[in-house]
Amino acid sequence: MSVTVLIILVAACFVFFVIERLGVPTTLELHFKGDIKRESRWLAQYGQSVCTPVAALLVWQLDPDPKLKPIMVIAAVLATSIACMLLKRLLGRVRPGRENAGRFLGPSLRHANYRESFPSSHSACAVALSASLAYLYPHGAVTFWALGVTCALLRYLLDAHWPSDVLGGSALGYAIAHAVIMLFPH
Repeated sequence: MSVTVLIILVAACFVFFVIERLGVPTTLELHFKGDIKRESRWLAQYGQSVCTPVAALLVWQLDPDPKLKPIMVIAAVLATSIACMLLKRLLGRVRPGRENAGRFLGPSLRHANYRESFPSSHSACAVALSASLAYLYPHGAVTFWALGVTCALLRYLLDAHWPSDVLGGSALGYAIAHAVIMLFPH
């Protein structure tokens, strides 16, 4: 794990928190149509509940010596997803374009999509999947990271999250993936 990358993500998240809090416009309110809309929604699901098991299955099928690699991939994304869910319920940040947008409403045990913006679990899980796959298969790292970064950017471009949500989720996914990687035998 690159501590520098983690520090940059956390620092950028903090800077965007300040910028957003000052009321500087940070959302785009873009409207995608047709093929662009369909394709971008597909890419925005990288690291989610269908993509991750498929990636783990491919690791198991294509790696000549898979051992615990598929389990590590799933564990990294699952741990990240659980951490995101807990933080979302604890912090309760309102998504862009909603009443009280950007405010932190505090803890709630109930699921309410409008108040579950921070951190972006799509970004976090995409980065966790990319980090674990890039660790296992360095030759594919550029592709894995391109998919992870694309997913995270789309969460912002589709107005689902604030920039700080995406950066915070990315930092969380990166850190958890590397913690899980260290738990597995090398």
